[in-house]
Amino acid sequence: MAKFELKLPKMGESVAEATITAWLKEVGDTIELDEAIVEIATDKVDSEVPCEVEGTLIEIKYNVDDVVAVGEVLAIIETEAGEVEVISAPKTEQKVADSKEVAIIEEQVVKAVENSTVISKTGESGRFYSPLVRNIAKTEGISMSELEAIQGSGKDDRVTKEDILAYIKGGKIKTSNTKNEAVKTEVKQAVKSKLQAKKAVPLQEGDEIVAMTRMGKMIAHHMVESVQVSAHVQSFVEVDVTNVFKWRSKVKDAFLKREGEKLTFTPIFMQVIAKALKDFPMMNIAVDGDNIIKRKNINLGMAAALPDGNLIVPVIKNADQLNLVGMAKQVNGLANKARNGKLSPDDIQGGTYTVTNVGGFGSIMGTPIINQPQVGILALGAIRKTPAVIETPDGDFIGIRHKMFLSHSYDHRVVNGALGGMFVKKVADYLEAWDVNTDI
Repeated sequence: MAKFELKLPKMGESVAEATITAWLKEVGDTIELDEAIVEIATDKVDSEVPCEVEGTLIEIKYNVDDVVAVGEVLAIIETEAGEVEVISAPKTEQKVADSKEVAIIEEQVVKAVENSTVISKTGESGRFYSPLVRNIAKTEGISMSELEAIQGSGKDDRVTKEDILAYIKGGKIKTSNTKNEAVKTEVKQAVKSKLQAKKAVPLQEGDEIVAMTRMGKMIAHHMVESVQVSAHVQSFVEVDVTNVFKWRSKVKDAFLKREGEKLTFTPIFMQVIAKALKDFPMMNIAVDGDNIIKRKNINLGMAAALPDGNLIVPVIKNADQLNLVGMAKQVNGLANKARNGKLSPDDIQGGTYTVTNVGGFGSIMGTPIINQPQVGILALGAIRKTPAVIETPDGDFIGIRHKMFLSHSYDHRVVNGALGGMFVKKVADYLEAWDVNTDI
């Protein structure tokens, strides 16, 4: 008999951990190849982890609601295959969640500390340090030599979040200079103010308390984080989409009959936005510390509604390479998977720019929050009939036109007002120049 480690798989470039939401099998159960064993949830999507072998489940490493890092062992499967080395991943028993010091560290770990000590991914010993552990060490002024001395409880003696927080709680920090002390003081004072502000909201007669869902709490956290990280600026453009409106009305029935897909406005807008991103590649970037990552592929995130009312952002890969038929199939397919709760981790990763349709809820414009680590997001307002001045060779006159607002939020750290404004204006220009005689 042999033993196989079932590990938490990689689920996207920005996903470092997941929460166990349910075990689908118990110890002693027989497991089939590719059979789902455990349900997990990230800040982006819920999914199942299938087993890569056949065998019997003999050990479960984590309980429901535990947070597990990517690559950690979830369970042990006994198989008939050749010997497989089992490396256990013991869970840290020490609980420090009640400590105010822990709250200080965890709430401020996302805050970049200018000119603070840089911690490498690996130390001289070759031990790997996760981004979370490195950020905590950087924020708290922990040197590499100190980090190397911490006894790790993770796989291969890796230092976990619990290990470094326990180290900090124990008062063993040895900051090397006054700058780190100043940073620590600033962080603690800022979080102390936040904690003092977190007073219980007084209840009134008839009030009802509704607990936030797990995904709702994660979304709230990431929205706050995005606003803290990026300097949000908005540009607004009103665009005449009369030609687009007329053309879609003319061809939508034939499109449905020929392609078996509904032709909404969304694929038209997504195709135009992808084209504009090719014109302005510096909108298709990400920020990594002091570096800018220029994305080769144009992968458009498309905000879609989930059954519980929350929004998720599935991604249309290589959007600039799709014709209108391909774009419509991608848009409709991802929207249907989102509504039915069938999105996979791959469906929601790799986005380079995001589009959200606030007009679907009746809003004429909005100021959306950037989807990190991207630098821009475009909100599509509702299409409305409005009176407008129409210029002709014979003079100006008033007519009824279909118009909408485009609201562009962008990260002013790396996107100036000229670039942010020119990009959204280019999207408007493409829409207004739409040929009503375009063949489907």
